[in-house]
Amino acid sequence: MPGVTLAFPVILASGSPQRREMLERLGLEFEIRVSGVEEIVHGDPAEVVLANALLKARSVAAAGALVIGCDTDVVVEEHLIGKPEDEIRAREYLAQLSGRTHRVLSGLAVLGPADNQARTGVVESRVTFRNLGNAEIDRYLESGEWRGRAGGYAVQGRGSSLIESVEGDIANVIGLPVGLLFDLAPELDGQD
Repeated sequence: MPGVTLAFPVILASGSPQRREMLERLGLEFEIRVSGVEEIVHGDPAEVVLANALLKARSVAAAGALVIGCDTDVVVEEHLIGKPEDEIRAREYLAQLSGRTHRVLSGLAVLGPADNQARTGVVESRVTFRNLGNAEIDRYLESGEWRGRAGGYAVQGRGSSLIESVEGDIANVIGLPVGLLFDLAPELDGQD
């Protein structure tokens, strides 16, 4: 895909390889600046992911640049479960998700290149896991794919075998709601 030439720099406020890959596939040229902010972890899930996206974007804001901040998390029983810190917690998460439907929320914040004004939104998808046996969980954990992933799984990798269905935006579950991104930043299509 040929790259989109824009009249302003684009900054992704994230070190996520999934978000980087998604923007690359869109043909966008961008710079990565990892925010390093301490994320909010408690509160209303939609408000938390949106607040974290804004924190990330604002922490790397630059005059004349379009900045993208995103935060994606898994919600079970109205609580964010985040990324498992170790294999024991990853096993707990996968067992908790087994045979159930959970929500994946992404907060997205775009700071415009002209005025640095925040444009924001939240996307929700629903993911239903198959009933998982211990051996299946063990095999998935051995892959190491759970590391650094909200909920302890990756829908775009081996984790797809754990999933029965996804309702809503699959890009959101991967970690960057692309449709919302273009709604909030139509100038990314190079037409504005």
